[in-house]
Amino acid sequence: MTDPEDQVAAVRGFNRFYTRKLGVLDQHLLQSPFSLSEARVLYELAHREDAAARDIGIELGLDAGYLSRIVQKFDDDGLIARKPLPTDRRQVRLNLTAKGRQTFAKLNRSSHDEVTAMLAALVPADRNRLTAAMATVERLLGETDAAAPRAILRDPRPGDLGWVVQSHGALYASEYGFDASFEALVADIAAKFLTSFDASRERCWIADIDGAPVGSVFLVRHSDEIAKLRLLLIDPAGRGHGLGKRLVGECVSFAKACGYRRMTLWTQSILVAARKIYQETGFELVKREPHRSFGQDLIGETWERDL
Repeated sequence: MTDPEDQVAAVRGFNRFYTRKLGVLDQHLLQSPFSLSEARVLYELAHREDAAARDIGIELGLDAGYLSRIVQKFDDDGLIARKPLPTDRRQVRLNLTAKGRQTFAKLNRSSHDEVTAMLAALVPADRNRLTAAMATVERLLGETDAAAPRAILRDPRPGDLGWVVQSHGALYASEYGFDASFEALVADIAAKFLTSFDASRERCWIADIDGAPVGSVFLVRHSDEIAKLRLLLIDPAGRGHGLGKRLVGECVSFAKACGYRRMTLWTQSILVAARKIYQETGFELVKREPHRSFGQDLIGETWERDL
């Protein structure tokens, strides 16, 4: 979906669905006496000591007048205690009273139970997909200076090698104009890896962010003394995290541990980012050869390093 209007419609449609799903369009949240905004203020007060009303308003994006009415309601109901700020008596510090904490605990338990019931309707794999998708939404729409998600390197799961083939085909077609013969080559490499896999001397790593694959690399046996690095890929969603160098580093470490004496790989001169990674991890260019492959005129390169 690339049309901006379609994207806007998709986001608005999701918002309508999700607010209906959580029931936040009801007059009161979770059959409590609180609106969504009031519940959010109560949550902030339960997790802060001597919270400034102004800070809560800024954090939640609430109009000062609206927040003032919420605070007054909480005060009237005996949920909060107000204390003027010594440096500016127009500003107040807020704390929940014992009644306020009991009220929040009841609301918090209701929220927990409702979400638990919603998740119970899903199988474990779908629960993982849902929470991973939520984490992605939060990361993409959150503060720009928030800490970047930590990428992990893991073993392949069922379906990951299909992702490797599809991602190579789509990315190399869009970025370098490769035709379908390249995807066929990747599919053949992946199939041979699965059918003749030697766990003692071969390995595949999948780079993962928020539960989704964003990169791959394979280390396979070329001979008793030589290991071959294959199918290094970093999806655009995984770039900027140093994953390429981490993946190649894992290959080098594993090859050393397996007792290989040398590593080799074949790449193309146009893959500038990958070539830089190979050079930085100790590989040297040993051979260049023009060829016509994947619908393109290319210069193939062989890089090697001792272990």
